[in-house]
Amino acid sequence: MDQASMATIGDFDPLNSAVPATKIEITVSCRNLLDMDTFSKSDPGNLSTVTFNLRKKFIKPFQDGSMRTMFSMVISPCFVQDFLGQIFCTLGEIIGSSGGRLERMLSGIPGKKCGIIIFTAEELSNCRDIATMQFCANKLDKKDFFGKSDPFLVFYRSNEDGTFTICHKTEVIKNNLNPVWQSFTIPVRVLNPKKKGKKKKYINSGTVRPPTSLHYMSPYQMNTYAMALKAVGEIIQDYDSDKLFPAYGFGAKLPPDGKISHAFPLNSNTENPNCEGIEGVLEAYFHTLRTVQLYGPTNFAPVINQVARCAADVTDGSQYFVLLMITDGVISDMAQTKEAVVNAASLPMSIIIVGVGPAEFDAMEELDGDEVRVSSRGRFAERDIVQFVPFRDYMDRSGNQILSMARLAKDVLAEIPDQLMSFMKSRGIEPRPPLPANTDPPSVLQILRSY
Repeated sequence: MDQASMATIGDFDPLNSAVPATKIEITVSCRNLLDMDTFSKSDPGNLSTVTFNLRKKFIKPFQDGSMRTMFSMVISPCFVQDFLGQIFCTLGEIIGSSGGRLERMLSGIPGKKCGIIIFTAEELSNCRDIATMQFCANKLDKKDFFGKSDPFLVFYRSNEDGTFTICHKTEVIKNNLNPVWQSFTIPVRVLNPKKKGKKKKYINSGTVRPPTSLHYMSPYQMNTYAMALKAVGEIIQDYDSDKLFPAYGFGAKLPPDGKISHAFPLNSNTENPNCEGIEGVLEAYFHTLRTVQLYGPTNFAPVINQVARCAADVTDGSQYFVLLMITDGVISDMAQTKEAVVNAASLPMSIIIVGVGPAEFDAMEELDGDEVRVSSRGRFAERDIVQFVPFRDYMDRSGNQILSMARLAKDVLAEIPDQLMSFMKSRGIEPRPPLPANTDPPSVLQILRSY
């Protein structure tokens, strides 16, 4: 273990020394370190380097259970780094100091003032919650003489004594005034604008913001909508022979005049909204995000009615329509949507609703109709045609990876066969005759379309 980079402190029961009763987190900072380099600032040894200056703060706290009641801190030589001084103290001295903050002079170099080291102790809470965050910035100041800035973020937590402790530092993004940093995960228990320029009419040096929309397009990974579309789309696309999918968006202001639409083709082609395969749908979706302004209210009924009109044209059993809707759960026209579902229940179609994001999905559960059949104006749906799937139930804690595609596929398709059969039987549509024995085995699509 690096002597100067990691240490876990625990309050131990002498009768059971293997189990710590309390965990203490120690953070360290230094001031006025010796300048040992001829042409640059010192390199402070094994402790993680934050900035090359003589006022030093270290990001990684000490906490891994390996120390008992006393520890030593030595800022020591390591390859090309400089010996800057040393200090020995007990854990009790740190905890017993006012506010759990101990400030000591470094020593070890005769005739030199080696600077000051500051220890801050804090008892760790039992909270195991974690937060995953991602930040971007816009229009940052240009700080480099020959290029743009190399921005990074440092997060500080406020202490009880009014000081601040570093709890996270992002990666440095070179030569970029509009950076997007990678997402990171941090324990909730460690979480807390600075700059007043001297320029006339100074406002700020740019803005930092966490992406709040589930539609946010990160350069590092797909957003939740795209992940759900790709995962579920790849499951159901095998049941379509030509792989041409009409794809619609709902809830946006469209160019050029800003007209609000609740059923607009993602490929901007009102005459032919078909996209080639799920990749084509994704491409159209990403293009739409760059060209439209997302705008409420969120109405489901127009899209359902759009597909219902297509299904109403083919009721002989030769085709069956499946509408996939991906939503964050917000719905502004519940009454109209219920009526649309009741009307669509008499047509050859099913609706799969995939919920994304952290919201409650009570309205989607109601539309699912497993417990109580959907009704509108006293009229009940002829069939249960809606299947709701909360996408988060199939994701890992980071929200970046699907835990089980097999389970997702099973749940997405769980009700479709029965829904298809219920329509065919209600219309007295008989299966087509089986294929001759010398022909190739039918595909799943052919079996479904044997009606």
